[in-house]
Amino acid sequence: MFLRNFWYVGATAGEVGGKPLARTILNEKIVFYRTTSGAPVAMEDRCCHRYVPLSLGAVQGENLQCIYHGLEFAPSGKCVVIPGQDSIPAAARVKAFPVVERHDFVWIWMGDPALADPALICDFHWFAEPDKYGSKHTRFHVKTNWQWIVDNLLDLTHLTYVHWRTIGNAANTLKAETEVERRPDGITVSRWTMDAPPPPTYQMIGKFAGHVDRWQIIKHFAPSLVQLHVGATAAGTGAREGRRVGGFQMWNLNLITPETEKSSHYFWGQAHDFSPHDRGVTERIFDQIHRTFVEDLEVLETQQEMYDRDPDYQTVDIRADAGPTAARRLLQSLYEAETGIAAAAD
Repeated sequence: MFLRNFWYVGATAGEVGGKPLARTILNEKIVFYRTTSGAPVAMEDRCCHRYVPLSLGAVQGENLQCIYHGLEFAPSGKCVVIPGQDSIPAAARVKAFPVVERHDFVWIWMGDPALADPALICDFHWFAEPDKYGSKHTRFHVKTNWQWIVDNLLDLTHLTYVHWRTIGNAANTLKAETEVERRPDGITVSRWTMDAPPPPTYQMIGKFAGHVDRWQIIKHFAPSLVQLHVGATAAGTGAREGRRVGGFQMWNLNLITPETEKSSHYFWGQAHDFSPHDRGVTERIFDQIHRTFVEDLEVLETQQEMYDRDPDYQTVDIRADAGPTAARRLLQSLYEAETGIAAAAD
């Protein structure tokens, strides 16, 4: 199931340059490049002449040249040069996609171009304000369906068991108070773990002398963007009422782009508002979270493998599934509204 009338991250800004970049998004072959004037471009990665991928070609000024016969395509997708002939057939063009560069990412619209409003791009300002936030991001290629990743981020009870070395402990599951809210554009899961020991990574960052009050506010934006606002303060100092003095807060930012039904581009990053100019702090925090994400990869990819073995296997739901279940129901309703097809939810 793919939702097309949404903005997805196609690449990081640094990945798109003067050399074509091939990437599969929503099962479509896309080529990204940057013109000599600096503008990012995305188009169908297939020459309309003899099928050869345009990503094998070269950037020529504003155009992308096919490696096979030298046809050149403008950012609009229209063929503007055919070596050896003056006339260019009207049908000589490839599909071009709306793109916007924002927050250190190149966003692509895979649906109806007439609906591609840049104002709809989700706010990830943490990556674009170096004076306020220390941040770092990267990309994983994950052999799993994008919805498994969204499920994983909306159910943080797994931290207790998968990430006990870093951001998880028993209190994260046994003491957390959880609320799930459905918004028109996504799901919010709010988790509060009061008066509990800090997990290892939190102790490393906060140097707490005793128990903490910990929050995990998870905001999902349809279809596959998830922002986690997390942090902790000394227990009983008023964190739940908004008093965060003496503790710390961070943002874990997740931008999942479906590649195929069984694979995903997982762009993610970490940001913090304390010591924003200290790269050592940023690197240490990023390293801790990177370790947890590597642990998630094993779970997610084996989950996909087991699902593929027997997709009709009947699983059971538990209380921890409230967030993921709410998100899947919302995504299903959005898919049916976009396609006009009512299908059974996964």
